[in-house]
Amino acid sequence: MQPTLLILAAGMASRYGSLKQIQQFGPSGETIIDYSIYDAIRAGFGKIVFIIRENFADDFKEIFEPKLKGKVETAYVFQDMDSFTGAHAIPADRTKPWGTAHAVLCAKDAINEPFAVINADDFYGREAFEKMAQFLTSKCNENTYSVVGYELGNTVSEYGSVSRGVCQVDAQGNLASIVERTKIFVEDGKIVYEDGDAKVELSPKTNVSMNFWGFAPSVFPISEKMFDQFLTDNISNPKSEFFIPIVVDQFIAGNLGVVNVIPTSSQWFGVTYKEDAPGVQASLSALVNKGEYPDNLWK
Repeated sequence: MQPTLLILAAGMASRYGSLKQIQQFGPSGETIIDYSIYDAIRAGFGKIVFIIRENFADDFKEIFEPKLKGKVETAYVFQDMDSFTGAHAIPADRTKPWGTAHAVLCAKDAINEPFAVINADDFYGREAFEKMAQFLTSKCNENTYSVVGYELGNTVSEYGSVSRGVCQVDAQGNLASIVERTKIFVEDGKIVYEDGDAKVELSPKTNVSMNFWGFAPSVFPISEKMFDQFLTDNISNPKSEFFIPIVVDQFIAGNLGVVNVIPTSSQWFGVTYKEDAPGVQASLSALVNKGEYPDNLWK
């Protein structure tokens, strides 16, 4: 059975204002998502599931359906504020979506096979998709998940702070723990994160997650249970988010299974800030010139 790729795109409209001007980086107007899907198809993924917001579903399909028709199966899932909230009453001041782990949970009815999760606006590299496809088809099961581990030094922006899942890896190459650090930045040539009022230095070689995960469908009932507890504890905090690392950390701590760390030398790049865009464009042009990608992905 071919694995599925789940793309987290529900936050895109808020960043771009509207999808009509979704950012084009490739020589033929390709978006970063186009490169991820292209890499996924050639690595052996059989289905693409997009997590989006219902109010821009039509715009989204208009962009991607003509390109992908006949090349790969597609499905669309909506991340709604009240999905999986059960008996919990959502406070009136809650406007922020519930976070990445909730977005994954919203795909529960669309996925029955091992699957990978990625962000819509991160470029992960061909090798990362090939290694993930290999894991999903040969090693993934209900108690063996995975994450692609990038070197922190390859994933920071010179224009501001970034959020990364900082990984502790054990002697067997499995994830020992992961903590979401929401403010990592470069200061005086060093990489640091803010922890309250303190600044803590991190090595550029630190393993970090860029939200490229490999899961079995067993993650859905596990997440659902954890989300219920998360709401019990956090529903009155309008900024609280149910992140994938929360689920993974509890999966490991509860001895429910292991998470293999898949190392990659792929250079990550993405658009956290609009100033990142020219660099992304230049990096993609260089890959096209080297023959890694055709100059028109879908023709």
